[in-house]
Amino acid sequence: MAITFKVVAILFVMIPAYYLMRRVSWWLKQTRFLLYKRKLTQGDIIFLEKYFPFYGRLNPIHKKEFLSKLELILSSKKFVARGGLNEVTNEMEVLISATITMVTFGWKRLRLAHFHTILVYPNTYFSNSNKTYHRGEVNPRFGLIVVSWRCFVEGFLDEKDGVNLGIHEIAHALKLAHLIDSDGEKEFETQAWKAYKKTRADRTGKCEIWSKPTL
Repeated sequence: MAITFKVVAILFVMIPAYYLMRRVSWWLKQTRFLLYKRKLTQGDIIFLEKYFPFYGRLNPIHKKEFLSKLELILSSKKFVARGGLNEVTNEMEVLISATITMVTFGWKRLRLAHFHTILVYPNTYFSNSNKTYHRGEVNPRFGLIVVSWRCFVEGFLDEKDGVNLGIHEIAHALKLAHLIDSDGEKEFETQAWKAYKKTRADRTGKCEIWSKPTL
């Protein structure tokens, strides 16, 4: 009985301490990103005006908010070239990060912290997990967002066809991030999430939560 009481007492202390340390860690990272934020150049802003229509349609106040959040996201993501791609250029980083900013616009502090690394392939890539070619995917286990650059760009060529790989994968990451408590972020209100799951279940007959690769 005494041993059981000691175990309970230890857990009573350790569990709150764990969540407190996790929260402190998140705030330290947030502070670091704010203090050492990657600054956009005038060339980056001109590039956005020309190639990212969502930004171009914003009013001046919202443009300022967009750029501030974009700098935070650029500062907190690591971009890795894969599959023979020589490098992830500055323009690639800006466009992918601008897509994350667009999808999460309205959440002032949300940066999808759990998904810290973005892998960029030049084209569709072969996956050994299911032996097929993918255009993109989200891997919550390793904190990865993966995109084919060609397919990513194609998604922005026609705004009216309803096909955009970047938005698709970032939306998957946003949905998965809601189920992850260790990132220190809050994505959806409880009631809104319940309403989403119900709507999803009503439309499909089931509620799919986990992301599937984009084939």
